[in-house]
Order: sequence, then C-alpha cells, then structure tokens
Amino acid sequence: MFLEKKIQDCVIIGSGPAGYSSAIYAARADMNPIIFTGDQPGGQLTTTTDVDNYLGFPEGIHGNDLMNNSKKQAERFHTKIINQSVNRVILSSKEGGVHRIFFDTEKYIESIGLIVATGSKPKFLGINKEKKFMGLGVSFCAICDGFFHKEKDVAVVGGGDKALEEANYLSKICKKVYVIVRKNYFKASKILQYRVSRKKNVNILFSSNVIEIIGDNFLEGIKIFNQKNKTSRIVLISGLFIAIGHLPNTEIFKNKLDLDEKGYIVVQKGKTITSKPGVFAAGDVQDSVYRQAITSAGTGCMAALDLERYLSLCVK
Repeated sequence: MFLEKKIQDCVIIGSGPAGYSSAIYAARADMNPIIFTGDQPGGQLTTTTDVDNYLGFPEGIHGNDLMNNSKKQAERFHTKIINQSVNRVILSSKEGGVHRIFFDTEKYIESIGLIVATGSKPKFLGINKEKKFMGLGVSFCAICDGFFHKEKDVAVVGGGDKALEEANYLSKICKKVYVIVRKNYFKASKILQYRVSRKKNVNILFSSNVIEIIGDNFLEGIKIFNQKNKTSRIVLISGLFIAIGHLPNTEIFKNKLDLDEKGYIVVQKGKTITSKPGVFAAGDVQDSVYRQAITSAGTGCMAALDLERYLSLCVK
C-alpha cells in the first residue's frame, strides 16, 4: 500500500536527538521531512532523569522534557511525525534513485532522501529490576549520570575499554568504585588498565557477576557472585554503571548498507554519507565512540545538510 503518492525528499527513521535535529534542519531547507518515531519515541534520553551536560540548560533538564521540546521544535517547522516503526526498506543503488520505506505491515513511503537515526541499545545483564531502575541508580553512561553519585560508592560492570573509561571517570568524583569483571582478566587496552590500577579508590573484582539488584523503589545495592570461590556478597552502592557494550539498531539494514564488524553503519569520514546514494546516517547508529546526545544532534544537522547538497546535485 503506497501511503503517499508524492515521492518525498526526506524521510527520517528515529526520533532521538539525531532524528529531531535532522528534521529541524531539513524542514528549514524546505525538504518537508517525515519522521518515524520507532518503538521508543525520543530515544534513549527518555530513560534518563536529569540531563546536565546538554548545552543551553544551565539548570539541567529532564530527558523526557528535552525530547518533548525537540519534538515541538520539529513540529513548529511542520515536520510530519508518524508514530510507527519501520520494518523494512528497499534501497536504490542509483544516483537520485527512490528508496522505499515500509511500516505497519505493507504500508510504505517513497523518498529520494533517507536519514537513518535509529540509535543503539545497551546490552543488559539480564537480571531482575535492571530495566525498572534505569534512571533510578542503573545507568549506561558515567559522563551523563556520574555527577549524581558524587562522593558515593558506585560499581561498573565490564572488562573492556568502555568499562575502564567509566571507572576512571567515576574514580575522580566518587568515594569508591567497584569494577566487576566476568572473566579473570581485562579485555581493555594496557594503558587503561594501568591508569585504573593506580586509582586507590578503585576495587577490581575479577571472575564476578552481579546476580541481584537490591532496592524497592531505587537502587540501594547489588549482590555479587564470585565464580572462583563460589561465594556471594552484598555491596551497598548508589549507582550501577553497565558497560558491557551496545548494539546498533541496524537489523533492517543488514545486506542493504555497509556495516562494520560491530554492526554500526559505515559513513564517509567527516560526513554522514553511507554506501547507498541518498541514504545518510546520524547519531549512535554510526557512532560507537562518543554516544552523547549533543554529538548525535550534531550529526543529525550534518545529515540534513549532506542530504540538501545531494538533492541539489541529483536529477529528480
């Protein structure tokens, strides 16, 4: 079922900072963008309570409020918002070709330009209360939420670069940092291991798993199981930072766009251009390094500008 008879200039998949930023820039360039919100309108920020590191909010702002403001701003410029998830795409390989975006079983829209801003999702531990306490002690970003645990005890789960980067950051502001590593060794780089090893307030627990989250309405502590000696212990903490990796939301783009070994969309250096003409990627779906709201919004702007240039050059 062809929803719109007119072939669009700009369709955006995803409604986080990258999606709404690209929508605002696209709308102001008269591209009449259509945005699909996906199954988590507003993206990961809607699971964050207070955002204190987004430029322009000296008193901070609730994650939901930030994304609601972003939505209203996009609507102000007449962005059409569809509260649906895209389930598959047919991408053209021709310059100026038309892409087909499917949603709600067999409904679809056709567009010359497509911006993918589907984001990524953190890997969970798979234990009870983990999702319930997101924003209430459980976090996936020390830079975002570490400030709220200043001078308190926290724990980081993971043994890779990301986990030790989180631990290093938290060690500067928290009283004590437990690093819980499933294996009996780190996967992180030697330089990060060296830096963390010099921190007197970092306690490393190898061969250990978090098996229980303690608390009724918010995180109060965790139960840790040691695989080596088969014992468990309870540690009282205010924050649990899970750093066992992210999964980019690129399932529908497998075999359609070039992806890296981790599944992130490959873009040209310094741009948002993907392997298919007229398709651009912004935000966490193409960024495995920074994963910040402000960098996502920045690449959303870039994607809209890259698309505007593309449309001006290709023959419709």
